[in-house]
Amino acid sequence: MLLFLPIKCQIYQVFSYYAIIFNFLLNFVCLHPVPLPDVAAVGGCHQALILLLPPLAPPTFAQFYCWWKKAMDLGASENDSIVTEFVLLGLTEAPALQPILFIIFLLAYVATVGGNVSILAAILAEPKLHTPMYFFLGNLSLLDVGCISVTVPAMLRSLMSNNRSISYSACLSQLFCFHLLAGADCFLLTAMAYDRYLAICQPLTYSTRMSWGIQQALVGMSCVFSFTNALTQTVALSTLKFCGPHVINHFYCDLPQLFQVSCSSTQLNELLLFIAAAFMGVAPLVLITVSYAHVAAAVLRIRSAEGRKKAFSTCGSHLTVVGIFYGTGVFSYMRLGSVEASEKDKGIGILNTVISPMLNPLIYSLRNPDVQGALRRVFTGRRPLE
Repeated sequence: MLLFLPIKCQIYQVFSYYAIIFNFLLNFVCLHPVPLPDVAAVGGCHQALILLLPPLAPPTFAQFYCWWKKAMDLGASENDSIVTEFVLLGLTEAPALQPILFIIFLLAYVATVGGNVSILAAILAEPKLHTPMYFFLGNLSLLDVGCISVTVPAMLRSLMSNNRSISYSACLSQLFCFHLLAGADCFLLTAMAYDRYLAICQPLTYSTRMSWGIQQALVGMSCVFSFTNALTQTVALSTLKFCGPHVINHFYCDLPQLFQVSCSSTQLNELLLFIAAAFMGVAPLVLITVSYAHVAAAVLRIRSAEGRKKAFSTCGSHLTVVGIFYGTGVFSYMRLGSVEASEKDKGIGILNTVISPMLNPLIYSLRNPDVQGALRRVFTGRRPLE
């Protein structure tokens, strides 16, 4: 029987991961210490953001924020004579379709956030779901909320106001956050496959090999690797020059579209993206495939038809999510430099940033009676049976 720390302690440890990551990277990225900000000297929303930073190691978050703002301001100032903002064409230029798209994507955003938050609430409230598999699923729900929140609200703003411009720093910030969350998704899906492999193929040693400490380590490593890649891609992109045209035929800032509007050589950036795709895409996919090959072989040896059905049901949900995630990722990043594919990229981007996060709660709860029961208790306010 696994013993879990109180919820407040778990939340604190999750935030502590980010504090450790920020401190570690700052020691290598910054050539000299970044002084703490003078809150009184910073105006507007920046002052509010500094005051609202979490109290978990305030110097770390404040230093990172100031470093990031300084880097963005520097990149924008170097490009002042060339381009200071981009124009995102969005999904359509037809005014008649924009209100319809606004309603559709607003409903999709509300459904995605509501569904993933409900899954997370059910996992926290139901003791039966305090297992490694649902711990990873709860983290995946958080990533899905973050992923859709990076892209869709900005798209809704442009549909509502017809203002399609995005500043240079905002574009790079969106790029960084998207790759941070998507990269963590890759490693987290791999951890979930490893969890299923241990549960089905190594049941006697499962509690030892998937202890609470190992779960924390897997999530922490996912954050570190993803953060490093996102930071590397963003800094490398900030060295490019954008002479114009500064029009991006997409609804959010991403690497392939930004490569197309750059007047600098993007060979090094494409090489970095290729290496990242191999490390964060191909390698996890191979590990997932190997894990489920062993799982399939073990399940087929189960004599009970009910046992095989339950095992395949649990693994089938995860394989469906993996197929959607990696399928859209391959189409997005394996066709660099293809200008005529921009319209297709928009559809793939919708699948990747909207449809996939929206479907994940349905996929994991549709055939899972434990999750369904926990959701009913969350919505009805009943306490779980001890």
